[in-house]
Amino acid sequence: MKKFFRSFISHLIKIIKEDWKAVLIVIIASSIQAFAVNYFTIHYRFPDLGVSGIAVLTNYMFGISPNWVILTGNILLILWAHKDLNVRFLALTLLAIITFSTGLSVFSNYPLPLPDDKFMATVIVGLLKGSAGGLMFNVGGSGGGTDILAVALRRRYGIEIGRFSIFINLFILALSIGVIGLEAVVYGAVGLYINGITVDNVTRSFDKRKQAIIITNIPDEVSKFINSLGKGVTKLEGRGGYTGQERPVLITLLEPRHVVMLKRFLKERDERAFVSICDASEVLGKGFKSWRSL
Repeated sequence: MKKFFRSFISHLIKIIKEDWKAVLIVIIASSIQAFAVNYFTIHYRFPDLGVSGIAVLTNYMFGISPNWVILTGNILLILWAHKDLNVRFLALTLLAIITFSTGLSVFSNYPLPLPDDKFMATVIVGLLKGSAGGLMFNVGGSGGGTDILAVALRRRYGIEIGRFSIFINLFILALSIGVIGLEAVVYGAVGLYINGITVDNVTRSFDKRKQAIIITNIPDEVSKFINSLGKGVTKLEGRGGYTGQERPVLITLLEPRHVVMLKRFLKERDERAFVSICDASEVLGKGFKSWRSL
């Protein structure tokens, strides 16, 4: 265990030095989640999922501070699963947990005027938590809880946590009905649904790229133009199926705004060019999403 903590501290220092942007994003995102849980989830007595869901339930039932339950529960999960966790993922996740727990304590001391409309509140909490979760996932971190279970069980036993986590969260929601009532659970479930959709959309928006396959009579000029956009291009040797002529094929990955510029360039220089453009849901490598984020 001592060896683990030494390795963890050294890696954490390295991450802070080399990947400070990811550290900053995790701190900001965790603070946003703490803000949402304190001012909306707990204030309106909405349910939550995972370790956070257990924490807010114990708060409703026994008055226990949720930040201690969240911190203790997640640290126990990390100690159980640390051998199966990537050190970078572990460091960012632990940082998120500490920031979240600290944020709950800080925000609880500063009451805010909040809307009386519960539906508006559940939309706000879903958007806030979903945006924050998407930001953390994008840099390779997480808020802990079932994410830790997911990584550990997948690596140990090849188990996908999806269905397992659904049963856990349904059990928590079922318990919540007896504590906060059906109406609050329904409102909370709407917020959790918005949360899930927002996480997916935020994650996709950061990774969204267009893959372009180009067949043109001026491949060198097109390659130089793509390079001028700060993007790379790969040239493949192709052959026309009908003519049998050799035709180079260019493949590149661009941002949506660059696609517009490329089409304008081809319209001016080679109107006989053939271009196929499709969505690339995720791109890993230099100039795009870093491998360190996995």
